[in-house]
Amino acid sequence: MEMLGVPFALVWVVLGLSCILAGKVNKHKPWIETSYHGVITENMDTVLLDPPLVALDKDAPVPYAGEICAFKIHGQEAPFEAVVLNRTSGEGVLRAKGPVDCETQKEYTFIIQAYDCGAEASGASWKKSHKAVVHIQVDDVNEFSPVFREPMYHASAMEGKIYDSILQVEAWDQDCSPQYSQICNYDIVTSDTPFAIDRNGNIRNTARLSYDKKQRYKVMVTAFDCGQKRATESVAVHIDVKPVCKPGWQGWNKQVDYEPGTGSKQLFPKMHLETCDGPLSAVRAMVELQTSHIGKGCDRETYSEKSMQKLCGAASGSTDLLPAPSVSTNWTASLLTDSGRDSDLIFNFDGRQAANVPERVVPQNLTDQFTIATWMKHGPSPGLRAEKETLLCNSDKTEMNRHHYSLYVHNCRLVFLLRRDFTQVDTFRPAEFHWKLEQICDKEWHYYVINVEFPAVTLFVDGVTYEPYLVTDDWPIHPSSIDTQLTVGACWQGGEVSTPRFTQFFRGSLSGLTIRPGRIETQKVISCLQACKEGLDIHSLESLGKDIKFHFNPAQSVLVMEGEDLESVNTAMAKVSYINSRQFPTAGLRQLHITTTVQCFGEDICISIPDIKALVMVLPPSEPRITIAGSDQLVRPAADLRGPMGVAPFKELRITSTVTKGDGVPFSAVYRPGVLEAMHNLDYCDVLVIGEELNPEQESLEIHHSSLMGKHLDATNSTSGISIYGVDSMAHYEEALRQVRYRNWRPATLTNRRFRLTCSELNGRYTSNEFNLEVSLVHNAAPVEHVNHMAVQSQYMRSVHHPLMVHSVNSHISGTPPAATVVVVICIAALVCIVVLGIYRLHSTHQDSSKSEEDGAKEPEMDWDDSTLTITVNPMENVGEPQTVEVNEEEEDDEEEDEQAGDITSAESDDSDETEEEEEDEREVKESKPKSKLEWDSSSITY
Repeated sequence: MEMLGVPFALVWVVLGLSCILAGKVNKHKPWIETSYHGVITENMDTVLLDPPLVALDKDAPVPYAGEICAFKIHGQEAPFEAVVLNRTSGEGVLRAKGPVDCETQKEYTFIIQAYDCGAEASGASWKKSHKAVVHIQVDDVNEFSPVFREPMYHASAMEGKIYDSILQVEAWDQDCSPQYSQICNYDIVTSDTPFAIDRNGNIRNTARLSYDKKQRYKVMVTAFDCGQKRATESVAVHIDVKPVCKPGWQGWNKQVDYEPGTGSKQLFPKMHLETCDGPLSAVRAMVELQTSHIGKGCDRETYSEKSMQKLCGAASGSTDLLPAPSVSTNWTASLLTDSGRDSDLIFNFDGRQAANVPERVVPQNLTDQFTIATWMKHGPSPGLRAEKETLLCNSDKTEMNRHHYSLYVHNCRLVFLLRRDFTQVDTFRPAEFHWKLEQICDKEWHYYVINVEFPAVTLFVDGVTYEPYLVTDDWPIHPSSIDTQLTVGACWQGGEVSTPRFTQFFRGSLSGLTIRPGRIETQKVISCLQACKEGLDIHSLESLGKDIKFHFNPAQSVLVMEGEDLESVNTAMAKVSYINSRQFPTAGLRQLHITTTVQCFGEDICISIPDIKALVMVLPPSEPRITIAGSDQLVRPAADLRGPMGVAPFKELRITSTVTKGDGVPFSAVYRPGVLEAMHNLDYCDVLVIGEELNPEQESLEIHHSSLMGKHLDATNSTSGISIYGVDSMAHYEEALRQVRYRNWRPATLTNRRFRLTCSELNGRYTSNEFNLEVSLVHNAAPVEHVNHMAVQSQYMRSVHHPLMVHSVNSHISGTPPAATVVVVICIAALVCIVVLGIYRLHSTHQDSSKSEEDGAKEPEMDWDDSTLTITVNPMENVGEPQTVEVNEEEEDDEEEDEQAGDITSAESDDSDETEEEEEDEREVKESKPKSKLEWDSSSITY
């Protein structure tokens, strides 16, 4: 035991000594800093520590005991790891296990310890350092762009105001660091806008905004972070401009288009009055339609003066002193005219032109009642002391300088002078009548009518009556043999000067100057003659509020509305309309002017409403194409022209009017495939003779007055042709033209006559085609004496008479002398008797023949050859003696029927009458041989 015990004890000693020695080898713990601060850039793996990660051990350089084998991290499950780079020096590194995102976590804090390698290679008896705190900050990367918090911004700004900030936009950035997450700048992308933005996103206006100029702005804005990274998408900012509450009309259009034929059209259907909540008590609005540049002050019918008077029912007998220049009315040819305004004939006088009216035109006796009418446009006369400007003057032609009657303007006063003849009145009587009116010098068109019922004189201006403010008396003019001269545009001074000349020239424009002796014009006719065809209207008048008061002027160019309730006034103004009743109105612009006054409680005028100026555009109408059609060749026997009715050249006439189909269909059009037939009026149709003029001694072209009855038509004819005038329908013109008759009571030397027909609407504004017609004559051959042959007419045949040969029996007989009529009647009676006897003889012969056949007669059959039958009779022999021929009652009935048939035949065909007359004359010649009785010449009769 001892021997074993010694070595065993020895082992334990060795082991103990080894342990002691080992403890002495790794007797120190590793040493590290007490705290570390590190920085890591996101998306990187290396951490930069301060101070660096280094562990020291005092056991160095003892192997293992003086070496560092590991760094361990404790707590928070930090996504980092520490790695020993050098065991001897103790250097280590801290790195991330995976990507580090600053936006997820900006900082990390954890505990780290260092471990040595122990006493030996097995790592036994290792020692660890004290705990050190590691604080790591994650550095941000500018990986995100700014984003606006709102997808769109809205704001409003009052016009006329400068704002420090209208609104503020805001953007943000997802980056974690202040450097990259903060927005450092904003910018406006849209150019040329009156706005600016600061670095805080405040938008302000750099100029005063105007609602009238622009009501809404759209501005694009972008943002930048402090790393100058720009927003991916800009944001839209809408800024509405609010108008300053200005009292006035709102919701109206500056131009309204009017299509002809559409009737009444509302001008301001959505208009309303803004009063800015002012406490108003009454509203007065005046709408004025300005048409002074259209025609003679507005859109009127442009028919001739004669046609207008006929249309308005004026009495006939007026004389047009300013007609359109023509061959028969050439005294106006030297005057200046302006006929370009929708066929309106306007004469312009510049103080140098005048016209002498021919004596054949001047009414010789005006009587105590007459009318002078004219359209006049006149302005103020130049100079301080204006001279007289004469429109119409009837003065002495030579020797003296007396004015019998005249109409002139002097210092914007209209004066009518009327000097009665001494034979008519021998006392001091009214002679000058003065009117002082604004219309005389306002440079606008007005219609003046002077009705004279001596000694009373009344003036009508645009249908309104005016009495003279001054009447001066004078003595009558003593009678003389001096001729007078009627002038227009000045006064003729034939005496008291070395050279007769015009004086007192007129400066202005005239149209439709007429004078009608013997009658005065009625108020109704005057209103019709000057009536405008366009004007203002109220759509659906019955729907107006009861508190609305309205008033039109006579021309319906001015409308005044008054009301106490604003809503009622707005409703009433929305119903104001424009209407033009012309089928073919004058196209162009018309101005509208609206003036408004508002009264408040206890005040006269509290709110100022701006005036409105708008336009009405009348679109051009579809122009009609008037077409005259019919047979252009008429062939008639010369005898027809000698008849009392003559021939009707235009019997098959047809007048139509078509328009080209456009965007709008005319209001009075009948649709046909591919064409529109317009129904409208005509105002004249002229039939002119082509070639030599008519010879009044042997031919005429005329229309009977009865053919114009019930129509607004009249007619005048001359050797050049015939003119039918008056405003009436195309159908009435057709009827009238078909009744035009051409007669020629000596057509022997005439072979044909040619005529040309043209028609017009609106005084030549629209004219038809030229329709040419030729009337050709057929002359009958001279009658030749021959023996009358009478053949029995078959009972299955009827007489057919040509319709072109129809004439009146009465007219034919009326031209025959009484003695000849007796002869004709006797001849016809004798002829009828002969026919009856012939029929009877034939009937008897036929019976005898039949009896012979029954008795078996052996004589050969006899045949009639009626082609050579000749019956000769002298109807004048033994006229007074009774006839020897016996006629039974049945034959008398046949005779009466034959006579009636003869009368009908003569009524249907004048040509047949003439043939019968010739045959009767021939029978008179043949029957002049004395015969004692009726006798058959059987030698030429064959059975």
